[in-house]
Amino acid sequence: MTNNFLTTIRSLKLIEGYKAAQIYPFSSGASTSGSSGDGGGGGGAKPPPPPPPRSVSLMSASMCYPHAPSTSGSDSTLPCGLPSAAALEPALDACLRPVDHVSALAASYRRMSSAEAAGDDLCDVYLEQHALFRAIGDARLLRRALRAARVQACDPHRRVVLAAWLRYERREDEFDPMPPPLDPCTPTTPLLECPRSAVFARESSGVDPVCPCRRPPPPPPTPRPPRFRRNSSNTFGAGDEDDEEEEEEAETNDLWFIIGQEEVACERSCIAALAKPLNTLLYGGFAEARRDHIDFSRDGISPRGMRAVAAYSRNGRLDDFPPDTMLELLAFANKFCCEGLKVACDNKLASMVRGVDEALSLIDLGLEEAAHLLVATCLQAFLRELPKSLSNPEVARLLCSPEGRELLDAAGNASFALYYFLSYVAMEEDMRSNTTVMLLERLWECAEQPWHKQLALHQLGCVMLERGEFKDAQGHVYSLAGVARAKYKCGHKYMAYKLMNRVVGDYDPAGWMYQERSVYCVGKEKMADLRTATELDPTLTYPYKYRAAALLEEDKFEAALEEIDKVLSFRMVLDCLELRAWFYLAAGDFEAAVQDVRAILTLDPTYMMFHGKMHGEQLIELLRGHVQHWDMADCWMQLYDRWSGVDDIGSLAVVQQMLAREPGNSSLRFRQSLLLLRLNCQKAAMRSLRLARNSSIHEHERLVYEGWILYDTGHREEALEKAEQSIRLQRSFEAFFLKAYALGDSSLDVESALSVVQLLEQANSCASDNLRKGQAYNNMGSIYVDCDLLDEATECYSIALSIKHTRAHQGLARVHYLKNRKKAAFDEMSSLLKIAKNSASAYEKRSEYAERDVAKSDLNMATLLDPTRTYPYRYRAAVLMDENKEDQAIGELSQALAFKPDLQLLHLRAAFFDSMGDNTSTLRDCEAALCMDPTHGDTLDLYSRASTKADQSQS
Repeated sequence: MTNNFLTTIRSLKLIEGYKAAQIYPFSSGASTSGSSGDGGGGGGAKPPPPPPPRSVSLMSASMCYPHAPSTSGSDSTLPCGLPSAAALEPALDACLRPVDHVSALAASYRRMSSAEAAGDDLCDVYLEQHALFRAIGDARLLRRALRAARVQACDPHRRVVLAAWLRYERREDEFDPMPPPLDPCTPTTPLLECPRSAVFARESSGVDPVCPCRRPPPPPPTPRPPRFRRNSSNTFGAGDEDDEEEEEEAETNDLWFIIGQEEVACERSCIAALAKPLNTLLYGGFAEARRDHIDFSRDGISPRGMRAVAAYSRNGRLDDFPPDTMLELLAFANKFCCEGLKVACDNKLASMVRGVDEALSLIDLGLEEAAHLLVATCLQAFLRELPKSLSNPEVARLLCSPEGRELLDAAGNASFALYYFLSYVAMEEDMRSNTTVMLLERLWECAEQPWHKQLALHQLGCVMLERGEFKDAQGHVYSLAGVARAKYKCGHKYMAYKLMNRVVGDYDPAGWMYQERSVYCVGKEKMADLRTATELDPTLTYPYKYRAAALLEEDKFEAALEEIDKVLSFRMVLDCLELRAWFYLAAGDFEAAVQDVRAILTLDPTYMMFHGKMHGEQLIELLRGHVQHWDMADCWMQLYDRWSGVDDIGSLAVVQQMLAREPGNSSLRFRQSLLLLRLNCQKAAMRSLRLARNSSIHEHERLVYEGWILYDTGHREEALEKAEQSIRLQRSFEAFFLKAYALGDSSLDVESALSVVQLLEQANSCASDNLRKGQAYNNMGSIYVDCDLLDEATECYSIALSIKHTRAHQGLARVHYLKNRKKAAFDEMSSLLKIAKNSASAYEKRSEYAERDVAKSDLNMATLLDPTRTYPYRYRAAVLMDENKEDQAIGELSQALAFKPDLQLLHLRAAFFDSMGDNTSTLRDCEAALCMDPTHGDTLDLYSRASTKADQSQS
């Protein structure tokens, strides 16, 4: 059937059309003249297809396929023909990728240390680290750098920006409905994200230990003692309030300001004390100094505003005046240089901003009067509503235009940090939009440090390439790879090749260099560059995709699938899943194709396939006649089999199919989040968990899902409280499991650990399915092992295996090993590998129970399946070091560090260098490791010893 189907496709000349078509353009107006792919130049002019939606942006998905006509039938299973290797291009990262990660990290740590020693501003240093960590792609490092920058921010503006950025990165953790942007923070809100703390905290660096939202309210002001006066009956008594005010005015008012037809009574000395200009006016050589009535009709203040000035001058505080009166006071303070009054008005107006509407009504006046805190608070309201607020024309005009930046700068609220954040959000939303371009232009205008300019130009160049504005891109791209790509897009392929050839010759080799040069090569030279790129950096996906597509063009379906599976074995990449689904379609395996499409829709429900031409749901509908139809009972059986078979992608696809039938099933959403966590898709998992919480119709279930959200965001005690509330409402498996999991996530004594086991037993006594009960028995076994109760652990693991919880093999292997049955442990892990054939972690674990040669073989397989796992590199390096093969040991670690900077790898290589007497390299690796974790004790000790040696050698 497959051969006949492909013969039909070839008879339509779709493959030839793909090979001849130009690369999918960046925009409908992009110039494609002179551009030719590796497969040959384009023929006649074709109208370019419309640009794909942002979910398949070239920078985000790096998949661009040429346009081809659909096959003849509307029910064709290949609506866009076959993929072409020549149509693929590697993505240009919108972050700066250093040639040598380790040296860049070490230099960053040195800059941080010197700035700390000199008392310089550390906020910008940590922002630079954030830019550096983006190339590494570790979310924990990125958040740590942002948190450190927020702690070191000394001014309200940068505190506002960084607090909003931290909240933006954590937006998936919030419960629905989302709280208003400037609402007081809740007990689970991180202190660094508090909106009031960002604006009103003290000026020194660091963080106020008590959030302003959680401080006790100030005590009520002490009432003034009553004034006693002689009354009409010739006795003394306390006068009423009106009498008191009349007497006070009679005794203290010695100056009246005439505004229109009204007179405002004031005290001359109090008004003069507000500012030096007023003191000079009232006590200097001016005529007003000799008058007790002064005309203020032309000074732009109303009688009500002047009465507010008089009140402030007497008691030094602002009462609850309405906003328009406060704005009058602010204008008065600016006109007469009343600094104290201006600060008080600025603070009071800033505290009145509650959301975007208030911010829009006050921002213009704040900018006009240079009210720094008011502008910062209005800006905070906009930033905390990103990306939605950028669609507001007034907000976009202020944030994106050159004039808006100048106004913000005049009010002390324009900075590189602000536009770094704004451009980051805009690029995530839509790389091609005019908003993104304008924000990056503002970023360039705010650039002061060299790294500021490099980053701004590089990102602007990437956006220009995305938009198809190649000539402009060439002028703005910092990265040499970006310059080469711009030349290539302009038709200067040989110039691009020469440029990348020079880069390869001038710098230490890196995978991205060979990957980029391969774009401008053909034939064997191209394949050689791709092979070298994979050797230097096996995490680059383009070489796998190109080789897989090339194999498909040669009708080598199995080899093509095997090649693309190499990526999917360690990383869930949407365009790789799409490519594999395309391969399955070409091979006629429609069940497998639909499975991958469902996995794609789970990760990104908006994803458009086939260069943005078709939504995944449409493709599934198109293939309905070619796949089996399951009812919910069948789906549960399929889920059980695939979950037990450690087929996470298959399980994900089944759950997605079930949710298509029952979109409001919160239990299925929760299982979906568990599977996504297994696949290391953190954001998608949190989204599914939130959907589970929002779709739950039972309060006890909702409390459990809220508890998991709190637990995953670091609020363990609050998660425990949610679990207990749920249990009080209704005993359920998930509530007991959450409570046990949260309690077990700490160092426990035997008694406490056994109480966790009791909770898991209570969980298993509640209604649930074997998938979840198997997990509970597996966790019980782990706790028994920690308590050295190996027989009880064996029983729990055996029960888990009896209900097909396959991962219990690993726990049982550990029990065998602790009982000195190493061979039995090895066999147990082998049983797991018979089911989970492509599990790198299983091979890694089995190596612990194997002899050295077999262990090395298992670890080599683990590296082949998942090159990002660091333990195999450390093990092989340690073995080589034991064999006195020092250079080979260093080379083993350097191979991994070239594409994955890792704390443990850096520390181990630093220790190796120290044992070899290479103090310079020891210091560099220690500095790089401390850049990633400044508190790592072993590295700090090693760095201290190496620094002492360096000082001694210099002296």
